[in-house]
Order: sequence, then structure tokens, then C-alpha cells
Amino acid sequence: MIKKISEQLKEKYMKRVERKVMMMAVMVLISFEGFAQKLDEARMERDIEVAENILSTLLKQQFDKRSFFPIEVRGNYRAGYGVTFTIPNLQTGVWMQGFDVPAMSWSNGEGSFSYSYSDGNENEVTIIDRQPVENNKEQAERDREVARQQKNRATTIAGSVARAPKAPRAAGLKRTNSRLDRDSLREESNKKVINAIKEFMADYSDLIGQLTPTERVVVTNRGENERFWFGQFDNQQGNTYLLVEANKSDLTQYKQNKMTRDQLMAKVKVVNSELDNELQPDLELLASIFNRLYRSDLSKTYFTQGNTYYERLKDFGVIYYMQVYSSNQQDDDFWAMPTISLNEIDQKTRDEKVKELYPLFAKSIKEDMLEYGRTLKSLKDDENLIFNIKLTRCVGCGIPSSLELTVKNSVLKDYSSGKLTKEAAMQKITEKKGVEQ
Repeated sequence: MIKKISEQLKEKYMKRVERKVMMMAVMVLISFEGFAQKLDEARMERDIEVAENILSTLLKQQFDKRSFFPIEVRGNYRAGYGVTFTIPNLQTGVWMQGFDVPAMSWSNGEGSFSYSYSDGNENEVTIIDRQPVENNKEQAERDREVARQQKNRATTIAGSVARAPKAPRAAGLKRTNSRLDRDSLREESNKKVINAIKEFMADYSDLIGQLTPTERVVVTNRGENERFWFGQFDNQQGNTYLLVEANKSDLTQYKQNKMTRDQLMAKVKVVNSELDNELQPDLELLASIFNRLYRSDLSKTYFTQGNTYYERLKDFGVIYYMQVYSSNQQDDDFWAMPTISLNEIDQKTRDEKVKELYPLFAKSIKEDMLEYGRTLKSLKDDENLIFNIKLTRCVGCGIPSSLELTVKNSVLKDYSSGKLTKEAAMQKITEKKGVEQ
């Protein structure tokens, strides 16, 4: 009897403890949600604008201060991820250093046109747009206006570069066939850019005061899922993909003197990889496979209307860029969704279907990365297969604006050989989501 009473008392005690633990967990969750809701957006915007100015100044100080174009830096905060700063591709814009190399690069995520001119120095420059226009009447008109503005800007820049005075040759750089040693110039330029970014990370990123310890500060010369307008010169190769990333917790420890500067720099992630423009059949083949898989007649979720493009990064991997859609606008009030055979549906129905299709699309493209990514032969085991996908527009639907999926080539090989199951390989694909629309 005493034993039975003891067990009953023990059971009641354990239930009481469980209730207290659950109540404490709920209180912590409520407190966390309250903290998240207390984000001062105006202050965050102000802090980012100040940080943009500081980073721009630090970058410009690394180059010729007489540069007649500003170095534009754009910052964007995404809750749970952190702040991403996008900078120009300065290593192609080496004329900013005062050297006689009239190369340039700029980007725009919308519009469509092709435009060429001669820079007066035996270089033919072509402005190329890689992104299809959104299949939407109003959006298409906005895209055309952006394209017109970009074309005007290209004309202005072309004239400015052609009229720019010849600058003295940089010390230590030699001409090859009456051109500068671009590789040496590019390497030197990249070092300056990375040094400026690291200085910004260590000394000034703490001015963005509302970042949580798990968030990060990222600086890159690639905008989120943008297609690039770029200046392409004869015999010029080696544009650079650059990404520098630091965790807020590491930056805080450094500021609190719990970590040396060298220790912090060892923790800063730097991806500085040269773009390889050499044609590689296996990469082209994979692009063609995904172009076909995600046409509206084969896809069961979202679909593509333009080509899938890729960038090969030496010793890093390959990035494929996709733009996917969910529907075509038939007129001002109705939509068609060809992959699920729906026609003349209203906006509300269309948006509901877009939300339903998103998890199915994310799952299917991961499966296709495993299934067809193993056809790649030119990647090393530690290199990456990355799909950077700009998603269909659906404002207020709660789906991200973009999705970036990354998997190691070693995972693809292990899956192909049977060392990994499909489920285990899927777990090794990392994803990075853009801001919610």
C-alpha cells in the first residue's frame, strides 16, 4: 500500500513538473515573439544606410579617389538571416583605379535588351540581359521602362569612358599585346576589395545594432538572384565571384575582446573565385536538362520560360540561375496555370495554388539535382552544385522571393554509387531563402 501511494505521489509530482516546464517554454516563446515583433524597422533601415556609406567609403579609399563614378552599396536585412550588402563587381571596373582599362560591370534584375558599342580602344562591348520578362502586362511595361533606363545609362557610361583621360600605367604592371596584364591587375584589385570588406566587418558592422547572435553580415558582388548586365571584352576572361561572410556572434566576441583580430579573420568566410568562361559539355548538358524538365508541358509545379544559365567558379563549383513562373495572365482579371491545367482563374485562386505548389516545387527540384546532377564530370569532390532560383511573383503569399540550393559533388557521387539513400542525400542539400514576398 505504501509503495502504491508513493508511486501515485511521484506521478503527480512529475505531472506538476511537466506542466511547469511547458509553461516556462510557452513564456520563453512568447517573449521571443515579442522581441521579434519589437524590431525597430526605421532604426534598422537607418543603420543599414549608415553602413552602406561606410563600406562604400572604405572601398573607394582602396582605389583612385578621383574616380568619377560612385561605388554603390546596397544593404538588405532578412529576419533570421542577417544583412547582405551588394557591391559592384569592382575587379572588372578596374578603370576606377585610374588605370587605362575601360572595363565595366553593372546589374539589373529586370528588363530585356541587347546593346553594343565600341569604347574607342579596339574593344567591342556588349550589354546582355539574361533574364526573361515577367509574363504580366503591367510588369512587362515596367521591365521595358527599366530596360530603356539601362540603355540610356549604358550610352552615358560609354561616352564618359571614351572621353576619360589616359591614366599613368600602374607600377609593376606590364602590357601584353598593348594591353595591361589583366590577371595581375585583377588579383591586386580583389585583394583591396577583400581588405576593405574585412575592415568593415571588424570595425564597423557592430553599428547595425539589432542583429541577433545567430544572424550574419554578408558582402557580395552578386545581388540576390539577379541576372547580370555586363561589359564583355574581346579576350578578357576571369570575372570574379566574391562573397565575404561573418557571424554576428563572432563579431560581438571580437568587440568584447574575447577574440583577437587574427582569430576573427580566420572565422570570416571568403569565397573569391574566378569565373571560368571555358565551354564545358557536362555543364551545358545539365543546363539543357533543366531547361526541358521545367517547361510547362513537363513540369507539375512551376515552369521556366527562358533559358537556365550557369557560372563556373574555379575551385568552388557551378551556379545555375533559373527564373520560374506559376501562371500566365490572360487578361486583367484571370490567370492560366498550365502545369496543373487551370484556365480563367481569379487572383485569389491563383495565389492559393501558388502557395500549394511551392513545397512541391522545392522538393522536386532537390530530387532533380540529385538525379541529374550526378551526370556532372568536371566538378571535384569538394566543389558545389548550386541552383539559384528566382521564384514566381506572389505578393502576400508567404513564399520566398528566391531559393538557393547547394549540394557537394561528393554527395552526388555517394548517392549515385548507392552509399547514400535518397532521403539521406536530400538532407545534405542546404537551402537559403530570399525575403518573403
